[in-house]
Amino acid sequence: MKAIELLSPAGAYPILKAVIGAGADAVYVGGPAFGARAYADNFSKEELLESIDYAHIHNRKVYLTVNTLLKEREMEEQLFDYLLPYYEQGLDAVIVQDFGVLTFIREAFPQLSIHASTQMTVTGTDGAAFLQKQGASRIVTARELSFEEIQKIKSDTGVEIESFVHGALCYCYSGECLLSSMLGGRSGNRGRCAQPCRLPYEVLNAAGERLTREATHILSPKDLCTIGMIPQLAECGIDSFKIEGRMKQAEYAAGVTSIYRKYIDLYEQYGREAFHVDKNDEKKLESLGSRSGFTTGYYTRHNGSDMITFSKPNHTKTDEKLHETIRKTYLQKDLQRKIKGNLKLFCGKNATLSVGTGEAEVQIFGEPVEAAQKKPLDKNTVSEKMQKTGNTSFVFESLEIEMDDDIFVPIGQLNALRRDALHALEEKLLADTGRIGMAVKPESHKSDIGTRNVRTADIHTADFSTTVSVQTTEQLACVCKTDYVTRICLDADTFLRTEDTADLQKAYQSITAVGKEACFILPVIFREHTRQRYERLYDTVFTIPFDGIIVKNYEEIGFLQRHAYTGTVMADHDLYTYSNRTQEAFAQSGICRNTVPLELNYKELRHRDCSNSELLIYGYLPLMVSAGCIFKSLKKCQKKESLCYLKDRYGKHFAVRNYCTDCYNILYNSSPLALFGMRQEVESIHPKSLRMQFTTESVKETEKILSFFEKIYIQKGKWEQNDWKDYTNGHMKRGVE
Repeated sequence: MKAIELLSPAGAYPILKAVIGAGADAVYVGGPAFGARAYADNFSKEELLESIDYAHIHNRKVYLTVNTLLKEREMEEQLFDYLLPYYEQGLDAVIVQDFGVLTFIREAFPQLSIHASTQMTVTGTDGAAFLQKQGASRIVTARELSFEEIQKIKSDTGVEIESFVHGALCYCYSGECLLSSMLGGRSGNRGRCAQPCRLPYEVLNAAGERLTREATHILSPKDLCTIGMIPQLAECGIDSFKIEGRMKQAEYAAGVTSIYRKYIDLYEQYGREAFHVDKNDEKKLESLGSRSGFTTGYYTRHNGSDMITFSKPNHTKTDEKLHETIRKTYLQKDLQRKIKGNLKLFCGKNATLSVGTGEAEVQIFGEPVEAAQKKPLDKNTVSEKMQKTGNTSFVFESLEIEMDDDIFVPIGQLNALRRDALHALEEKLLADTGRIGMAVKPESHKSDIGTRNVRTADIHTADFSTTVSVQTTEQLACVCKTDYVTRICLDADTFLRTEDTADLQKAYQSITAVGKEACFILPVIFREHTRQRYERLYDTVFTIPFDGIIVKNYEEIGFLQRHAYTGTVMADHDLYTYSNRTQEAFAQSGICRNTVPLELNYKELRHRDCSNSELLIYGYLPLMVSAGCIFKSLKKCQKKESLCYLKDRYGKHFAVRNYCTDCYNILYNSSPLALFGMRQEVESIHPKSLRMQFTTESVKETEKILSFFEKIYIQKGKWEQNDWKDYTNGHMKRGVE
């Protein structure tokens, strides 16, 4: 049986030392930039370099989070120089979210392991296999996966798997959340999530009637705890057990680590039959911190009301005495690695000290040993002096001393011999971890795109095509009547709810009958049950001669590649392309076009080549995609698609629709994105096409939006502020940090 890796968080250097002392095999940390916890203390450059050495001396590993999305200048001007010193120091792996960052690191730092972050929303075999082929050595699975889904990924790909076993859960699939970004400008994709999911919301039905008596924390999951599931976690193929908590205190990180270390060791030594968790240890975990108790998460279920905090979403801890014990045990003294030594003191010969760990050994020679003139050296005294390793990285497990009886060596020489030996051992342990001269900076992808000034006269009548996506047959009928719409996209959530493809075929024919291109949008989430359905439907769905298939996740890219699909494939905004390098990485993987990211402002977009991108200019933006279900959390699963609303503290209403075919919820923004008043800025970035995205709109609303578009972008009319008030410009003006 392969040893299980226990992976612990550290938001600062003292915490790293504490969790290593508590039994972590590896530690994941954030450096000065590009980490998904921008508000943690994080590590300075010097601390991180020291941490890598400290971990390696103790035979542990350090993984650096580079799990944010990088803007064009960050990718081209900062990333290489940022990573180079850590790479040369021997950093063990990076955790990444941005596909362009993955391909950049693969090229620039060939000996550095790449772990695909949970932010990449990997939910199945096809996505894991695709990223493995692109250079990822490990997949950090989406937290929503079951034991069976993880086991299938492992058996089908053999890739290393890392999964969360303890700590906070997000309500949304990680990487699919724009709630904090759109509400307050603090993007989870940039490590700055403000956690609006932990706030209370009233739940209303489609008619505006209350489904809850008062505001409730309906989007706030309890913390995960799987201490009793260690055998199942190991046996489904998880290689690395990950504890969440880079924002947590040292006592929490070290305390949780020590308890999971205890039970991982118990399982590895005695197996499933002898595995049992003491109730006192379960209480200790809860005392260290939880949200209204714990949940075992999604490993054995798809969702459930008992996973939600409802009334108390804050993280609470108890038992200060336990915290004090942890501080004394793991924070107030450094871990020392056990070594064996052999000291030889023979008259007339050089003093010799050999020290080793089993994997590395050094021998140091001192001054010649003299005959004693007065009082000879006592063996006990020599042993006492030599074993004073103090605050070094080592402690003697055993020290064999061979010496003559009537000899003398100055105590200062013995101390120097010990210091030199321990220093040499430390250097030898670190000698093979560095990589000096093994990195190559990739050729820059910078262009002169960003030099264009939005106010200059070179803004021409934009040469773009027009796309509309629809979710109802009524919306489709409205769009088919227009003469300026080039392309209509059919959403799988509406037009392929069952295994009967008649509705899809009919919709396709209605589009082509009016001379427009027809595209098909695959589901937001493509888990195993969805994959199986599309396997059965492949020969009927993908033989329809669509003008394009729009993919929203890595599973769908891998699925189409595995089937050798040869049609046009386009990436939606869910597959983020902040930089030109990321666009190129997708293009090299068969993605013919992409969608402009929703979090960049127009100034940033002018540093990004948008000539092969579609820009979303209208639509209720999806803010969260969740395996959780609002309806099921409040009552039993209705097994039918419904609409409800969440009312926040400001009185805004956010529509939530449950898509039952593939079993996920989407929470939409309270106001639609509408870039009708920003035509000049839109045209300045020269997109290939513009898209209107219809979701919950009625026929009347759909016609209204289409007329606005025609007035502004086709007839080049002037936008009047009084035309429409309830809309947002999204991030087109403000952007995110």
